[in-house]
Amino acid sequence: MNLFISAVGFGIASGAVIALGSLGFTLQFGLSNVLNIAYGAFLTLAVFIGLLLINANVNPWLAMILAALVTGILSVAYYQALIRGLLRRGASLGGLVIATFGVGIALEYIIVSIFGPQVQSYGLQSGGTVQIGYITLSGLQVTLIILAAAIMLGLHFLLTRTTLGRAMRATSVNRTLARSCGIPAERVTQITWFLSGVLAGVAAVSLAMVTASFDFTLGSTFLITVIAAAVVGGIGQPYGAMLGGLIIGLTTEISAAYLSPAYRDVIAFALLVAMLLLRPTGLLGIQSRRHNVAG
Repeated sequence: MNLFISAVGFGIASGAVIALGSLGFTLQFGLSNVLNIAYGAFLTLAVFIGLLLINANVNPWLAMILAALVTGILSVAYYQALIRGLLRRGASLGGLVIATFGVGIALEYIIVSIFGPQVQSYGLQSGGTVQIGYITLSGLQVTLIILAAAIMLGLHFLLTRTTLGRAMRATSVNRTLARSCGIPAERVTQITWFLSGVLAGVAAVSLAMVTASFDFTLGSTFLITVIAAAVVGGIGQPYGAMLGGLIIGLTTEISAAYLSPAYRDVIAFALLVAMLLLRPTGLLGIQSRRHNVAG
């Protein structure tokens, strides 16, 4: 029983990080209907930007903010330089996937050429332990859970209580109609890609903080988990991404406790395949068909 409770605690902490990454991915898909495989490379990029800053003696939390902002700006530039043009030319779904896959590979090799293929580490201490009921977590894990919860609440407020959120919802449902109603759909899309890049940056640096070591494959590996969470919850559905992140986090950590940590990615991929076979629209699929980013 103690092993199970510990696994649940670690699953919640892991799910919080996964949910942040999945939120960024699903925001992009909900607004642009683009399966952006290069998202994994942007996760890796954020991790190494954070590494540069931490090695320069920047406070790790400030490094997270700066890395997230830079990743958000680069995400918008990527959309403007590639995705927007392909969409305007009517590129097929397959063509978009191939294009983003190619960009992802190129970006990863650029990262390797700069930082090398060797294993890296932030070298951060996890802090003291915190007892929550029967669950014991490190101070760093608790901080990341609180941070993720705050970001999710902020995103909920943005989508449901602000003019920008209403514009995002309208654009995701029908871009042409939104534009005819006076909504600057292109500007809204750019802001969404910026937010998705920021979320990717926070998720990636958070993951690197709790990971003993990493290399240039971190983002690509994490992408499988991110997509699994998005699909389980309902791709294009922010609240589905939150739910999917928690489910994937709990499932992978419990399986790691009873089987082997090596099976984490295998379990995530198995859940992805199972959901595609049994319920392709995800757990919140009915809502996502109606409201994509609306929730």
